[in-house]
Amino acid sequence: PGKKVLIVYAHQEPKSFNGSLLKIAVEELSKQGCSVTVSDLYAMQFEPRATRNDIVGGLHNSEAFNYGVETWEAYKRGGLSKDLVEEQKKVQEADLLIFQFPLFWFNMPAILKGWMDRVLVQGFAYDLSKVYDGGLLQGKLSLFSFTTGGSKEMFSKEGIGGDIRYVLWPMQHGIMHFCGVKVLEPHICYAPENVSEEKRKEMLAAWTQRLKTLWKEEPIDCSPEWYFK
Repeated sequence: PGKKVLIVYAHQEPKSFNGSLLKIAVEELSKQGCSVTVSDLYAMQFEPRATRNDIVGGLHNSEAFNYGVETWEAYKRGGLSKDLVEEQKKVQEADLLIFQFPLFWFNMPAILKGWMDRVLVQGFAYDLSKVYDGGLLQGKLSLFSFTTGGSKEMFSKEGIGGDIRYVLWPMQHGIMHFCGVKVLEPHICYAPENVSEEKRKEMLAAWTQRLKTLWKEEPIDCSPEWYFK
């Protein structure tokens, strides 16, 4: 109770299966007394491109633009664009970050990847010597909740897509763990479009159940073995 949750949601249609998963998370966590904030990226028309517009005022080096350096310098002097400052504030306040999205091409949708690219800047989420267990966002939890087009069999070690954990490596390890955030087991709904209405209801019920005991869960072991063993 009293925990703060940020759900970063990337789907165009509220009536979608992802929309239902979002609705359940908001209701269930609010019921527990958590305060829940949603960044609905499509509805916000969030800008996914990392550009010069992210820096307010003059550049550190106007001769050659280096996004990483410029956003780092801008962060230090409070010169990042308003949309980034707002998202960083939400992240800063959150105990738990939930990312809700459909898997596109073995990856998160571009709009969500753009959120990662632009929001998690150096100085805010990590520093050169402060990464992984030393990342600047320590003390937070994250959870990737997503739907796939392919079946569970396709995303197994023996399947055509390979183990789903390979897909999670860049997201969970390369982004969240890199920034010091602990990672809970992902929540994966396989191919909701290709299953019966009955099965979809079961998937939604399983998400509701999991959320009830979410705060008791232990994070996964943040090591390459979890992904590749």
